[in-house]
This record gives sequence, C-alpha cells and structure tokens, in this order.
Amino acid sequence: MLTTRTLGTQGLTVSALGLGLMGMSQAYGTADERDERESIATIHRAVELGCTFLDTAEAYGPYENEELLARALKELKGGRDRVVIATKFGFKFENGGIAGVDSRPEHVREAVEGSLRRLATDRIDLLYQHRVDPAVPIEDVVGAMADLVREGKVRFLGLSEAGEQTIRRAHAVHPISALQSEYSLWERNLEASIIPLLRELGIGLVPFAPLGRGFLTGAVKRAEEYPEGDFRRGDPRYQGENFDANVRAAAAVREMAARKGAAPGQIALAWLLHKGPDIAPIPGTKRRRYLEENVAAADVRLMGEEMAGLDAALAPENVSGPRYNERQQAMVDR
Repeated sequence: MLTTRTLGTQGLTVSALGLGLMGMSQAYGTADERDERESIATIHRAVELGCTFLDTAEAYGPYENEELLARALKELKGGRDRVVIATKFGFKFENGGIAGVDSRPEHVREAVEGSLRRLATDRIDLLYQHRVDPAVPIEDVVGAMADLVREGKVRFLGLSEAGEQTIRRAHAVHPISALQSEYSLWERNLEASIIPLLRELGIGLVPFAPLGRGFLTGAVKRAEEYPEGDFRRGDPRYQGENFDANVRAAAAVREMAARKGAAPGQIALAWLLHKGPDIAPIPGTKRRRYLEENVAAADVRLMGEEMAGLDAALAPENVSGPRYNERQQAMVDR
C-alpha cells in the first residue's frame, strides 16, 4: 500500500502517488482505443492499492471524465469516502471544445455546481483553477472559491500552472493547499523559483505529466507515428531532431532502470518522490498493468549519487524543444 503525504498546511492528506484520469477520456490514443470498463477497473484497482488521489477536470471530455469517475465510484463499495477527488474549472466551451478561459466569480460557482452534479457528490476535496484568467483578478477568483469552501462544497483550494505573483496574491486571500504544474526529470522549470516559493508559503506540489508525457517510459514513437488527435502528435519534444536528442538524454533513465531491475517509468516517478514529502505526482493511465507498475515506483530507492546523476543527465540544456506549442504555452502564467 502507498503511504500518504500532506499537501499544504490546511490538513489535505493524499496518497503519495495519485492517478491522473485525463487519458481515459481524451488526449492520448484514439477514441476507438478507449475502453470504459478497463478505465473503471483501473480506478477500482487504484483504490485497492491505496492510490486514492484521483485527478479529473470539467475540461476533460469536456465533462465526460468527471461522469466516468462518478460511475466508477458508484460501483465501488464506499467509493466516494475512500478517495480524494481533485477537479478543475476555468475554461469556457463551444462546440465540444475549449474556447478560452473564464474565471469570473459567477462562472466559478456555475462550473463547480456542474462538477458536483457530474461527480455525483456533495463536495470536491481539492478544487483548482485550471488556468489563470488574465481578465479576472486572482483575488476575485479565490474569493469565489473561498465562498464555496465556507459553504462546504469544496474542502481545499489549488491553482494550476500559476506564476509566482499569482500564487502569492491568491494565498493572501485564502490558503492555497496545492499547485498543480508540469514537473519531472523531463521538465524542470519550477526549480528556480516556484518550488522555493511553495515551500516558503507551505503549499504542496502536484506534478502532472511526471513521465514526460510517456517519453520517460521508453515506449515512445516519433510524433508523426501517433494518430490524429493524440497530444503527442503535436508535442515539440516528439518531433524531428528534438526527438533524437531527447531519446539520447532519456537513455540515462533506461540505463539506471536496467541496473536496478526496474521499469524506466518507475525511476522517473521515484526521482520525483525523492524530491520531497510535499510532492505527490499524478501519473495518468487508463490500464491496470501500467497503474500497478507506477504504484510500485514507491518502493524504488534512489541514493544521493543516483539522484544527482539523473539531475545532470536530464538537465534543462539536455532536453530539446519546448514542452508546449505556442498556443498552449500562452495559457501558462509564467
């Protein structure tokens, strides 16, 4: 069974590794490859293994992912009370897709009421603003979120991909328990200023894409080999010369995995878990066999020199290409 970790100083306790549910509804693979029964079985297996920190969002689908989680928990005895549900608001939708950001206070409430209905629950354990809305002061956004905490509809608050000033201003309005952002051996942009700030303020970190969107597992193909609609087809790090350089950089993970009798992805997750007790990664998968492999990463021990070797091998200068295309990067608050 996984141990637990505390995020923030307000009492939010989660499993050391969580489960990102996004890929069960979008982004990776094609719609034909998705299997709801296997996705639900994966959620059930996660809870059995103590991986009870479940991450979803209204944007995943849109809406479908929250509904999927509700169906999974309905089939699991005592399911809702056995898990910590994190979800997110902050987008507006048109024609079945994202059409921009919207964190107006009235929309925050509307979005949360929708999530509560889809999740078939009376409370959200961790509510994130999915992306910072430059048109709405963060003080107004967090004020609306705090009202939902006082009403008992939300327990703890979080931000996603927020920058330093946004985090400070938000935390001054109501305590923020967690920042969700991309962080892994593959993507180290938080190390210079964001992680020190989180520790100064007592905010936990929830890394998404902790396996480098699959690259750190070693089971990767070039961008053009993925089907239309798969996120990796448009990922700059999977393309052309970037791909070749990144395969070389990630060799250090594969080599250490071979020496330790582990899977490459387990090394990547173990590296994150060794970075501090205030970090709870949420690797995503839609299949039980990968879930079980990920959870076993909690048993992988890395020595100081092994951590340092990985740090050096995948230092930012050795990873080629930006993590997002220009449109996606423009939505990141830093």
